[in-house]
Amino acid sequence: MIPAEEIRSKAEEYYDYTVSNLARLVQTKSYSGAEQQAAELVAELCRAAGLDEVRIDGLGNVIARVGAGPRMLAIDGHIDTVEVGDPAQWARDPFCGTVEGGYLHGRGASDQKGGAACMITAARILKELSYAEQFSVYFTFTIMEEDCDGMCWRYLIEQEKLVPEFAVSTEPTSLGLYRGQRGRMELELQFAGLSAHGSAPERGDNAAYKAARAALAIEELNERLEPDTDGFLGKGTLVVSQMQAHGPSQCAVPDQARLYVDRRLTWGETKDSAIAELREICGSNLKEISVPRYDKPSWKGTVFNQELYFPTWKTAEDHTLVQAGVQAFEALYGQPPRVDKWTFSTNGVAIAGYHEVPCIGLGPGDEDQAHAPNECIRLSDLVPATAFYAALPYALSAP
Repeated sequence: MIPAEEIRSKAEEYYDYTVSNLARLVQTKSYSGAEQQAAELVAELCRAAGLDEVRIDGLGNVIARVGAGPRMLAIDGHIDTVEVGDPAQWARDPFCGTVEGGYLHGRGASDQKGGAACMITAARILKELSYAEQFSVYFTFTIMEEDCDGMCWRYLIEQEKLVPEFAVSTEPTSLGLYRGQRGRMELELQFAGLSAHGSAPERGDNAAYKAARAALAIEELNERLEPDTDGFLGKGTLVVSQMQAHGPSQCAVPDQARLYVDRRLTWGETKDSAIAELREICGSNLKEISVPRYDKPSWKGTVFNQELYFPTWKTAEDHTLVQAGVQAFEALYGQPPRVDKWTFSTNGVAIAGYHEVPCIGLGPGDEDQAHAPNECIRLSDLVPATAFYAALPYALSAP
């Protein structure tokens, strides 16, 4: 049985605690690969909350646990952020953590330190309720998601052997219950030509023109892509995000050209199918196509690299985890949540995409705040998100 009234009451009682922790997190700069201070702060807050286990793994993720049941539930939030961009576009210090007008302002407020702050409070609530149901509830505060989504969770599953039965992402959903997202991949296309003096271009073979024709073909392919059969995730997309050409000089026909492509993958589209489509439309002009690898060291100096391919995933609406999420939300607030999907990518690409662990998401804040200047989070989202994370383990344990 879900102790909904007690959970909701405690989440409201600890509102100021959640806001204070969130402000401290926002004030702690934590770009991808440089999260040490934020990780140490999260570990300190989890220890102060009296959780059963708190540790930092070999990559630099913070792992906290409440309960000792035989089944494993993971609730995840990443603590790294993208950079600020142009400071002139910010009305406030990007790391101010200021509360004003019902919002808390600063880089990472919605994406996604708000979720992390709610996780700490939810873990404290479960500990104070002496949670002893079927699950060991792991709260994972992960790193490097912005640079390479899901790599942190591949490390947790493949190296730390932390393999949950179910997982929850706390990425922003405006308090909707999300059950999937499109996948994505990055591709590099190389084109070769023959250099010649710029005064006689007919003597050469211009690699820039080959790349340009391929770019226009990619634009057309994007328009032709079909949505998934059930219409849930929508259509895939692809876009040329970088274009470069090089030759012996500025007065020469370029003999090398490169396109970088961002590809979003709907249900049924895979790495192999996306590569095959590009090979077909580029034809003999294409010299080489590859999926780059990510190999940046973590703040602990650990390198755990992978291809920049992130599989599509979704959890069926009638799945036990989705239904338990609906039950937990209804028990707390008397109405079902909005069930939907993310537009952007999350750690679910590794949890559910690579490793097929059923996953859902519910988070405070709005998706359109992610990576935007003047990022902020609606403070009224914090209590419902906190209560949901504390209620879900009870809902999953219900007969």
